[in-house]
Amino acid sequence: MCGIAGIRSPTPSDLVAIHPMTAALAHRGPDDEGVWSQPGIALGHRRLSIIDLSAAGHQPMLSADGRYVLVYNGELYNFRELRAELPAYPFRSRTDSEVVLAALTHWGIDALQRFNGMYAFALYDTLEQRLLLVRDRLGIKPLYYRLDGDRLLFASELRAIVASGLATPAFSRAGIHDYLRYQTVHAPSTVLEGVHLLPAGHFMVSERTGVGHPAPYWSAAKVGLNCPVPMRTRSEWKKNVHDTLLGAVQKQLVSDVPFGAFLSGGIDSSTLVALMSQCGQQVNTFTVTFAEQDYDEARYAHLVANKFGTRHTDIHLHPDDFLHALPEALADMDHPSGDGPNTWVVARATKQAGIDMALSGLGGDELFAGYPIFTRSARLERLRVLRHLPRGVRLQIGRLVRKMRPGMAGAKMADILSLPVLTARSAYPLNRQMFLDAQLRELLADEPLPNQVERWMQGLQVSPGFTQLPLLSQISMAETETYLQHILLRDTDQMAMAHALEVRVPFMDHELVELVMQIPDAEKYPHTPKQLLVESLGDLLPPEITHRPKMGFVLPYELWMRRELRDFCTENLHYLGEMPMFRPGSVQKRMQRFLAGDPATSASRLWALTVLGFWMRKISA
Repeated sequence: MCGIAGIRSPTPSDLVAIHPMTAALAHRGPDDEGVWSQPGIALGHRRLSIIDLSAAGHQPMLSADGRYVLVYNGELYNFRELRAELPAYPFRSRTDSEVVLAALTHWGIDALQRFNGMYAFALYDTLEQRLLLVRDRLGIKPLYYRLDGDRLLFASELRAIVASGLATPAFSRAGIHDYLRYQTVHAPSTVLEGVHLLPAGHFMVSERTGVGHPAPYWSAAKVGLNCPVPMRTRSEWKKNVHDTLLGAVQKQLVSDVPFGAFLSGGIDSSTLVALMSQCGQQVNTFTVTFAEQDYDEARYAHLVANKFGTRHTDIHLHPDDFLHALPEALADMDHPSGDGPNTWVVARATKQAGIDMALSGLGGDELFAGYPIFTRSARLERLRVLRHLPRGVRLQIGRLVRKMRPGMAGAKMADILSLPVLTARSAYPLNRQMFLDAQLRELLADEPLPNQVERWMQGLQVSPGFTQLPLLSQISMAETETYLQHILLRDTDQMAMAHALEVRVPFMDHELVELVMQIPDAEKYPHTPKQLLVESLGDLLPPEITHRPKMGFVLPYELWMRRELRDFCTENLHYLGEMPMFRPGSVQKRMQRFLAGDPATSASRLWALTVLGFWMRKISA
């Protein structure tokens, strides 16, 4: 895992900016650094050595004939198989990076269809003066870029583009509106004006004559073109799930450094530990434990650790430990997020234990219907009477719901009932919103911009294959390409890489995703938590794990924001409220309502505003 950066510009003085860009990524790659340039282009790299720790893995990496130059961030899990298909290439290392380089020189852009992994990379063809930028199918690794006339900047993090000095940071109005709705900004937009995030499963080409638009090479929606699948029994589906997930875990255990797994004691992390053990591995596991029973999952984690004989480490934390770590965690944050500090603390403790790579259960909920939104969506589709009521009647019902259930839940239900067409797909964008549009109008100085997730969902309605997917798979795709990609995976990347810790996510193996997306709702519906996944494991997991209540990783922000964090929140909310895009006093009023005990003003939403204010101050400094 690494950090990459690059500049393409006809102005020679621009190219020296590659050095501060690469320096800004030092935390991502403490093991090595490199810069390559020639007239018109410069590429930079910071290396975290995971496979082949020798100097042969140095980047930027040139092809054997010197024509191509690669900077690569990620892991190609099937690199050994692909290397065997390229016997004529004169390999000089054992790295997966060189396999990527060899595959691209041999197969060209078609090589992307053969890759299984998480990655973001740039390949420059010195003969054709062509630059190729690529991001992995599921968006596990980020790649940001800025196009300014004939100058193109790209990097693994926003901070590197800012560090170039070639792009004065300006806040994107559309990005801020998106963040206020969803606590993140969805690709291709970012929170900075003119800086874009290459969408997952896309590539982009920069020629001498100009830069092309991002183009897709993979989409989960296309799986729907194969639906409905030939009839399979439940036993066949379970075997397919087990074998594919086991294969993903086996591939992702390839490493030349010590590795482990995050173990919460929930179904997803316990599944990975069980399968790692099946692969014959002695597993290092790490669990965050609390003295407070409301937060602690230690007894479940110990059950799994004892069953599979892992080398287990409890990371004992008091909530105040998070409080003390917050300033450093927030300073390491590349993109604003209210949830990131949780991952930062766990990653720090794991790295301090001597682990350089860890497996995470991220993606299990999204694939196997682990969130309430899946069952809610299925119920909504079944409520045909409600769906066919005249909209005026639904509006009246919504007003009654809002009166009977004051707060966000009632307001969301009322907005859903007011939709012109009431379906699970049309309701999805509202289900995940942090601030509803009525609340945005209270906060913002002008009318909220169109909802990007709503536009994306509408576009999917005409996307080949999407409407052929089963309903639960449609919601899976929405969860994967919004909440998972742009909050959970982005937080994991930026907060783990702040400690030079590589995190791999077997549930996001694209072959597993393609399989599970095809499974009919009748087989996947979670009558019990993630039932299909659990049944595919047989009796591998203890029943105490498969039947336990789901716990979130919750911290007492509400108490802190009234006491220890009160001044921090007030200061950053004041800064945010002074920005021209906000109504004067609107942000500060929310803090006052919160302190006064208003139940409709939640700590989580106010904390997201605080983080945004902090991040905007930091980037403007």
